[in-house]
Amino acid sequence: MFFLIYNLISIVIFSPVVAYHLYRSVSRGRPPALAERFGFIPEAELSKIRSRPVIWLHAVSVGESIAARPLLKALRIRYPDHAILVSNTTETGRGTASAFPEKDLCIYFPFDFQPAVRRVLDSVQPELVIIMETEIWPNFTREAFSRNIPVILANGRISDHSYAGYLRFSWFFRHALRLFSRLCMQTETDCDRIIAIGAPAGRTLQTGNLKYDIPFRLMSQDEKQLLKESYSIPDGLLVLMAGSTHAGEEQLVIDAYRKLLPHLDGLFLILVPRHPERSAEVAALLQRSGLSFKRRTSAPYPDEFKKGEVLLVDTIGEMMSLYAISDVAIVGGSLVPTGGHNLLEPASLGVPSVFGPHMSNFREIAELVLHYGAGVQVDSPEGLTESCRALITSAELRQVLGQNGLKLIRDNGGATERYLKIIGEYL
Repeated sequence: MFFLIYNLISIVIFSPVVAYHLYRSVSRGRPPALAERFGFIPEAELSKIRSRPVIWLHAVSVGESIAARPLLKALRIRYPDHAILVSNTTETGRGTASAFPEKDLCIYFPFDFQPAVRRVLDSVQPELVIIMETEIWPNFTREAFSRNIPVILANGRISDHSYAGYLRFSWFFRHALRLFSRLCMQTETDCDRIIAIGAPAGRTLQTGNLKYDIPFRLMSQDEKQLLKESYSIPDGLLVLMAGSTHAGEEQLVIDAYRKLLPHLDGLFLILVPRHPERSAEVAALLQRSGLSFKRRTSAPYPDEFKKGEVLLVDTIGEMMSLYAISDVAIVGGSLVPTGGHNLLEPASLGVPSVFGPHMSNFREIAELVLHYGAGVQVDSPEGLTESCRALITSAELRQVLGQNGLKLIRDNGGATERYLKIIGEYL
């Protein structure tokens, strides 16, 4: 009865969903790819996975794609004769995943309309589906279940902010949760929460966080210098980077940067909005501030950057390279109530991080970063300025926090091997 009602509602909201998707894509200057989202995949693309058993991994956006990377690498090694398909929901996620050499095919995840789901499963015929984090789509899980295709929820988490909402609609989610073969959650708290929402306790287990399995190492000065040169940044400049920023955060970073400039010689800012389509908005903020800046898409530049200037990154897929050349990293999504972003990315490169109070989506990671002393949490614009000043003026402090970050990654890895053991039960 639930699925009948769900599909009747799906028919009613079909047009608004498509209209919203079209508006979102066009407003961001991106192709809507409606055919793929309705399950129509060109035969030329499907030929890349034909005649091989298929492992399908779904990662909604950029963060989930990056988190899945260690597992994708391990799957490629463990199952060389399988085809690996990666799907995404967002355009930025698709752009990130498309660059992964481990995958054979990258597609958009279908709308959760029954005909679209059936069409794509008929075309792909996966042997196993792995869904990153907490994506619950009733039609997709039900259709896979009816075809005896195991579906594993991987790296699952229920944030503080979303838990109450999930509980309120547990009558909706429990029908789909019961169809997962395994629900692999990051922490014991996440396990308790998803069981309370309706997941079967016997199929729910704590497996840790795949994000801790990212490669980690401190770059040599020679490597860092060469990478800086590729961005036209002189080696002598100290780089402050603000990564994955959201509306309201860029102004806070710009204000802090302007306050620091008169007192700190050789300071340079890299500003990376989470959504590149906001780059025009951020460029306007920089113009009003009087700061000299260049867009990443304007490269190559006629001259090297100078102290006090700004690199505005309006591209995707360069985050780790940019963290690698940074001396201090401000991690966005945390200075405004967005939920934060992944502090492990700078930590894995030995770069100290500064982040705000809004880390509900990364509560465990934020706690570990503070426990290990790999970053600094601030709760005000003044705190942001002063924490950046303390780190920029002390190479010794940066080194200590950077080494602590590397130790954090080293001590907390191992989730990938646990996943391979579970996946091996189904392949």
